[in-house]
Amino acid sequence: MGLPDDAAEARAQGWRTLAALHARIEDELERALQKQHGLSVSEYGVLDVLARQDEHHLRMNQLSNAVVLSQSATTRLVSRLEDRKLLERYLCPTDRRGIYTEVTAAGRELLDQAQPTHDAVLTSALEKAAELPELSPLVNALDRLTVS
Repeated sequence: MGLPDDAAEARAQGWRTLAALHARIEDELERALQKQHGLSVSEYGVLDVLARQDEHHLRMNQLSNAVVLSQSATTRLVSRLEDRKLLERYLCPTDRRGIYTEVTAAGRELLDQAQPTHDAVLTSALEKAAELPELSPLVNALDRLTVS
Protein backbone atom coordinates (compact mmCIF):
# COMPACT_ATOMS: atom_id res chain seq x y z
CA MET A 1 0.00 0.00 0.00
CA GLY A 2 1.50 3.32 -1.07
CA LEU A 3 1.50 6.68 0.60
CA PRO A 4 -1.17 9.23 -0.26
CA ASP A 5 0.11 11.66 -2.90
CA ASP A 6 0.66 14.53 -0.45
CA ALA A 7 2.55 12.31 2.01
CA ALA A 8 4.72 10.90 -0.79
CA GLU A 9 5.49 14.41 -2.04
CA ALA A 10 6.31 15.60 1.48
CA ARG A 11 8.70 12.69 1.93
CA ALA A 12 10.28 13.34 -1.48
CA GLN A 13 10.68 17.04 -0.64
CA GLY A 14 12.27 16.14 2.69
CA TRP A 15 14.70 13.86 0.89
CA ARG A 16 15.58 16.60 -1.63
CA THR A 17 16.17 19.04 1.23
CA LEU A 18 18.43 16.57 3.02
CA ALA A 19 20.35 15.89 -0.20
CA ALA A 20 20.76 19.64 -0.82
CA LEU A 21 22.10 20.21 2.70
CA HIS A 22 24.48 17.26 2.38
CA ALA A 23 25.78 18.44 -1.01
CA ARG A 24 26.39 22.01 0.23
CA ILE A 25 28.30 20.83 3.29
CA GLU A 26 30.27 18.15 1.48
CA ASP A 27 31.33 20.63 -1.22
CA GLU A 28 32.64 23.13 1.35
CA LEU A 29 34.42 20.39 3.31
CA GLU A 30 35.97 18.95 0.15
CA ARG A 31 37.42 22.29 -0.94
CA ALA A 32 38.83 23.14 2.50
CA LEU A 33 40.26 19.70 3.27
CA GLN A 34 41.86 19.40 -0.18
CA LYS A 35 43.33 22.89 -0.11
CA GLN A 36 44.66 22.83 3.43
CA HIS A 37 45.48 19.16 4.03
CA GLY A 38 45.45 17.29 0.71
CA LEU A 39 42.55 15.10 1.85
CA SER A 40 39.20 14.36 0.26
CA VAL A 41 36.09 14.18 2.41
CA SER A 42 36.08 10.39 1.98
CA GLU A 43 39.74 10.11 2.98
CA TYR A 44 39.12 12.25 6.04
CA GLY A 45 36.11 10.07 6.88
CA VAL A 46 38.14 6.87 6.71
CA LEU A 47 40.90 8.28 8.92
CA ASP A 48 38.34 9.64 11.37
CA VAL A 49 36.36 6.39 11.61
CA LEU A 50 39.50 4.32 12.14
CA ALA A 51 41.01 6.71 14.67
CA ARG A 52 37.84 6.51 16.76
CA GLN A 53 38.15 2.74 17.16
CA ASP A 54 39.67 1.41 20.37
CA GLU A 55 42.64 -0.14 18.57
CA HIS A 56 42.50 2.24 15.55
CA HIS A 57 41.57 -0.55 13.13
CA LEU A 58 38.58 -2.24 11.50
CA ARG A 59 38.00 -5.06 9.07
CA MET A 60 37.58 -3.82 5.53
CA ASN A 61 33.87 -4.76 5.40
CA GLN A 62 33.23 -2.90 8.66
CA LEU A 63 35.04 0.14 7.30
CA SER A 64 32.94 0.03 4.10
CA ASN A 65 29.78 0.07 6.17
CA ALA A 66 31.03 2.83 8.46
CA VAL A 67 31.95 5.21 5.63
CA VAL A 68 29.02 4.16 3.42
CA LEU A 69 31.06 3.17 0.38
CA SER A 70 31.05 0.01 -1.71
CA GLN A 71 33.67 -2.63 -0.97
CA SER A 72 35.53 -1.78 -4.18
CA ALA A 73 35.47 1.98 -3.55
CA THR A 74 36.70 1.40 0.01
CA THR A 75 39.51 -0.82 -1.25
CA ARG A 76 40.64 1.84 -3.76
CA LEU A 77 40.45 4.55 -1.11
CA VAL A 78 42.39 2.49 1.43
CA SER A 79 45.02 1.71 -1.22
CA ARG A 80 45.51 5.43 -1.91
CA LEU A 81 45.86 6.17 1.80
CA GLU A 82 48.18 3.19 2.23
CA ASP A 83 50.37 4.48 -0.62
CA ARG A 84 50.63 7.76 1.31
CA LYS A 85 51.61 5.81 4.47
CA LEU A 86 48.49 7.03 6.30
CA LEU A 87 47.01 3.53 6.69
CA GLU A 88 48.26 -0.01 6.70
CA ARG A 89 46.51 -3.32 6.12
CA TYR A 90 47.31 -6.63 7.70
CA LEU A 91 45.78 -10.08 8.02
CA CYS A 92 43.73 -10.84 11.11
CA PRO A 93 45.89 -13.06 13.33
CA THR A 94 42.94 -15.29 14.32
CA ASP A 95 41.15 -15.44 10.94
CA ARG A 96 43.49 -15.35 7.94
CA ARG A 97 40.56 -14.41 5.68
CA GLY A 98 40.04 -11.12 7.51
CA ILE A 99 41.96 -8.01 6.59
CA TYR A 100 42.28 -5.16 9.04
CA THR A 101 42.95 -1.55 8.13
CA GLU A 102 44.72 0.58 10.72
CA VAL A 103 45.67 4.25 10.94
CA THR A 104 49.41 4.86 11.07
CA ALA A 105 51.09 7.51 13.21
CA ALA A 106 51.33 9.71 10.10
CA GLY A 107 47.61 9.20 9.48
CA ARG A 108 46.74 10.20 13.04
CA GLU A 109 48.98 13.25 12.76
CA LEU A 110 47.33 14.39 9.51
CA LEU A 111 43.88 13.75 10.99
CA ASP A 112 44.80 15.83 14.05
CA GLN A 113 45.85 18.66 11.74
CA ALA A 114 42.72 18.38 9.56
CA GLN A 115 40.13 17.99 12.32
CA PRO A 116 39.99 21.69 13.32
CA THR A 117 39.51 22.60 9.64
CA HIS A 118 36.77 19.99 9.26
CA ASP A 119 34.98 21.11 12.40
CA ALA A 120 35.21 24.84 11.58
CA VAL A 121 33.98 24.36 8.01
CA LEU A 122 31.15 22.10 9.16
CA THR A 123 30.05 24.66 11.75
CA SER A 124 30.23 27.49 9.24
CA ALA A 125 28.38 25.54 6.54
CA LEU A 126 25.59 24.66 8.97
CA GLU A 127 25.33 28.28 10.12
CA LYS A 128 25.01 29.46 6.51
CA ALA A 129 22.46 26.75 5.75
CA ALA A 130 20.41 27.76 8.81
CA GLU A 131 19.92 31.18 7.20
CA LEU A 132 18.09 29.61 4.24
CA PRO A 133 14.38 29.10 4.92
CA GLU A 134 14.28 25.79 3.04
CA LEU A 135 17.22 24.34 5.01
CA SER A 136 16.80 25.88 8.46
CA PRO A 137 14.28 23.29 9.76
CA LEU A 138 16.70 20.50 8.94
CA VAL A 139 19.67 22.33 10.51
CA ASN A 140 17.55 22.96 13.61
CA ALA A 141 16.68 19.26 13.76
CA LEU A 142 20.40 18.43 13.60
CA ASP A 143 21.07 20.86 16.44
CA ARG A 144 18.56 18.98 18.59
CA LEU A 145 20.24 15.62 18.06
CA THR A 146 22.42 14.40 20.89
CA VAL A 147 24.93 11.58 20.80
CA SER A 148 24.60 9.26 23.75
